[in-house]
Amino acid sequence: MKALLELHYLQNFAPSNLNRDDTGSPKDAFFGGTRRLRMSSQSFKRAMRQDFGGRQLLQPEEIGVRTKRAHEELARLLTEMGHDAESASLAARNAVETMGTQKQMKITKEGLTEYLAFFGRSELARLAEVIHANFEKLAQPKYKADNEIKGTLHKCLADVTGGGNAVDIALFGRMLANLPDKNADAAAQVAHAISTHALRERQYDFYTAVDDLKPEDNAGADMLGTVEFASATMYRYACLDLAKLLENLQGDRELLERGLRAFLYASVFAAPTGKQNTFAAHNLPGLMVQVVRKGASPRNLANAFEKGVRAEGGGGYLAPSVAALADEMGWQNGVFGDAGTARFVAREGGHEVFGEAMPDVAAMIDATVADALSALGA
Repeated sequence: MKALLELHYLQNFAPSNLNRDDTGSPKDAFFGGTRRLRMSSQSFKRAMRQDFGGRQLLQPEEIGVRTKRAHEELARLLTEMGHDAESASLAARNAVETMGTQKQMKITKEGLTEYLAFFGRSELARLAEVIHANFEKLAQPKYKADNEIKGTLHKCLADVTGGGNAVDIALFGRMLANLPDKNADAAAQVAHAISTHALRERQYDFYTAVDDLKPEDNAGADMLGTVEFASATMYRYACLDLAKLLENLQGDRELLERGLRAFLYASVFAAPTGKQNTFAAHNLPGLMVQVVRKGASPRNLANAFEKGVRAEGGGGYLAPSVAALADEMGWQNGVFGDAGTARFVAREGGHEVFGEAMPDVAAMIDATVADALSALGA
């Protein structure tokens, strides 16, 4: 039976440009016939992976690396095994190129692979051991791909369930175009965050800078430009297939529990970081609802905001957004059933449909993790 963990957050972001498009503008999307501020799921997942590394719930070897420089890390591991740096670099490059069947793992003249690849650190360690065992062949300047070595390298990678014990690969998946049998299906789905209301207009900051060392009698700016920004109340949604996560972690329930805690803490505290030195929009969620359900389909509640909320009477967007979300959740629970076990923390406007009110984030996460483990029969 499927067990799901779902997150429904409302979060105000002050004027900022945390996630921008190719023109430098804040990302947006149309929903319900109006333009909304948008932040991509990829930007949130990247921020969450960064949060994993600083929270000490996971060991470094339990967090994967996404990189075009796998050969450099392998060369570093080989030098730790006693090989000289030049030979280690050559062997690592030959091994990485041997692994691929397409150009994805070919190393360009810039010294990088064509595309980013996602590896668990335990996988990289196993690859280094195989290179070490076949070092004499792989360190040859005119090495030609050896099918036996290639097969051994492929066996180092975890099976389809994911990147060894790398929690972020287990959560967010990976795709290796040239190694499709080593792909991992994500246990977590993260929606693009959208504003609960129409984005009335984008704003521009016109800035100037002055050369501190120029003569005092020389007036005028020495650099000028514009930065686009926006502010909004955002609805954020994510769902996690708990059984799939356990499968991806190869049945390790202790790692599952720590991975869940890391995921939940990151979901609260991590956010995209674009131009934060300019705007410092370090705004945390005003409503956090966490739901555990069994045997049901995921329920994104974005339709609560298909008709954008209005800030009536100068009261801001958070309160009407909370009310709209409660109304949609109540309607879906009534129509589709299986409300699950829900917990929440609210800045204002908490509602009984959100489940049990919790005093703080730590207490809510403790309770949600217990609910999730119970749903899995742990």
